[in-house]
Amino acid sequence: MPRAKKTDTTVQPEINIGLIGHVDHGKTTLTERLSGKWTDTHSEELKRGITIRLGYADTTFRKCGKCDEPACYTTKQKCEKDGSATVPLRKVSFVDAPGHESLMATMLSGATIMDGALLLIAANEECPQPQTREHLMALQIMGVKSVVVVQNKVDLVSKEDAERNHKQIIAFLKGTAFESAPIIPISATHNINIDLLIRTIQDTIPTPARDEKKDPIMFVARSFDINKPGTDITDLKGGVLGGALKSGRLKKGQEIEIRPGRIIEEHSKRVGRPLITKITGIMTGSAITDSVGPGGSIGVLTDLDPSIVKSDNLAGNIVGLPGKLPPVWDHMRLEVDLLKRVVGTEQELDVEPLKQNEVLMLNANSAATVGVVREFKRGIGSLDLKHPVCTEVGSRVTISRRIGNRFRLIGVGILKE
Repeated sequence: MPRAKKTDTTVQPEINIGLIGHVDHGKTTLTERLSGKWTDTHSEELKRGITIRLGYADTTFRKCGKCDEPACYTTKQKCEKDGSATVPLRKVSFVDAPGHESLMATMLSGATIMDGALLLIAANEECPQPQTREHLMALQIMGVKSVVVVQNKVDLVSKEDAERNHKQIIAFLKGTAFESAPIIPISATHNINIDLLIRTIQDTIPTPARDEKKDPIMFVARSFDINKPGTDITDLKGGVLGGALKSGRLKKGQEIEIRPGRIIEEHSKRVGRPLITKITGIMTGSAITDSVGPGGSIGVLTDLDPSIVKSDNLAGNIVGLPGKLPPVWDHMRLEVDLLKRVVGTEQELDVEPLKQNEVLMLNANSAATVGVVREFKRGIGSLDLKHPVCTEVGSRVTISRRIGNRFRLIGVGILKE
């Protein structure tokens, strides 16, 4: 946990912007270029060169009032052209989602907390790549409306190849909800057109309206133990929950409930045991505060036993006031809307109806679970869950089916009572 000074709530990022796309198209490099933070910190990520877990980084978009556009947009406190002080415009949180096909569940979980997204497409590869198509469909299904398409790695191709790739992108977007999305050519590695990209994000991805008067609802995307090995028991700090607050306010000292909570085996079945704890601190925008409202990513410090939260054990949970959270489900009835074609595969495959006893992957809010189909009639699927989830009636649940050795996105369901 980085050292941070206490400050007021004005440091909180306003919005969560996802970076998505096919593996190795430059998501983590662009995140570092915009924020100064390298989000691949897990040992396996560093070893393999891919993002495995959701990464987070904050930055402030700024503008120099003296320079001509678009060069006046930056994340630096001083203008690189004339050295004058820049004016802050908006603080944002970036969510760096994995692009590898085997980690689609993690990307879908991250999409829940995205208010907008940057879809990265490498100029030195054919468009679309399998996960480019799958991620774009995921954004549509999850209801993300504001997207900027980033044509990265233009420094690696000729002008003619970049223009050919640009035409491929336009053809790929045609007929989707994002066919009018802006396409910005950049080189994240060489800092080319980053200023234009910031301006386009400002113009294209607005901060959504928030409601602080509602009961607080926080989606947990990460959970971790911040204590170093060998820490004396008297110096141990409680577990930390990372994610996004969708409504309401959370305050230091507040008692909170976590659902479905700790998962245990009971009579050969996994059940959730809700947790009650107290907020001991809140981190937002790399600073500590006593109160936080809806907006960008936050870290909630608690007095939970660190062993409960380590290694993302509580990812997928929902945090709120005791007795005010949605129900926990170990069985779901879904009004199912299946896609016509499977996305993410090299060859085109029709999506077949759900089959009895079929095992599916389901994503609800920031949770991923496995559902076994018990019945599918007249568009209504009845599924038993291997891992209980907390979500409200009417929420979207993405549905993925195992095709070959991977789960592929095949549709969405609306949770019914």
